[in-house]
Amino acid sequence: MHPEKRIYIASPLGFSEAGRFFMYERIIPCVKGLGLEVIDPWKLTPQYMIDRVLEMPDGSKRSAAWRELNMIIGENNRRGIDSSDGLFAVLDGCDVDSGTASEIGYAAALGKPVTAYRGDFRFSGDNEGSVVNLQVEYFIFSSGGRISGTMDEAKEEIKRIFISSSPLL
Repeated sequence: MHPEKRIYIASPLGFSEAGRFFMYERIIPCVKGLGLEVIDPWKLTPQYMIDRVLEMPDGSKRSAAWRELNMIIGENNRRGIDSSDGLFAVLDGCDVDSGTASEIGYAAALGKPVTAYRGDFRFSGDNEGSVVNLQVEYFIFSSGGRISGTMDEAKEEIKRIFISSSPLL
């Protein structure tokens, strides 16, 4: 039995209804099904804090409230990555989401393993030698991870990185 590992899930999926469906019906159950603990950045900041700003009328007070809340969200996500054993990233989209790319770089700089999924068939690399931005790929590959093209491949990669490499008790 492996000690429970904590995996931070970096993605832009929380921004849309379709993305949230894929995140909570496919990705998170997959990771939890492997006996791993999920750190979900979309749940690290209480929803009431976001709703309170969303309900404000447009204007300078709302902009100031967003600036303040953005710092709280960013800090909560940083702490989530700090407390994780590694990161799983979703790279779908015309280009990798800038927040996801930042989280990949931060986790890699901390020496944490990073692996990723890209089920999007559109070309997004800097050249024919890359699937996505070359710097994003560099941080994933140099941390020991890979970019999987299907969720079945991603599941095997998550097992390889976070379960198979776990020290035996």
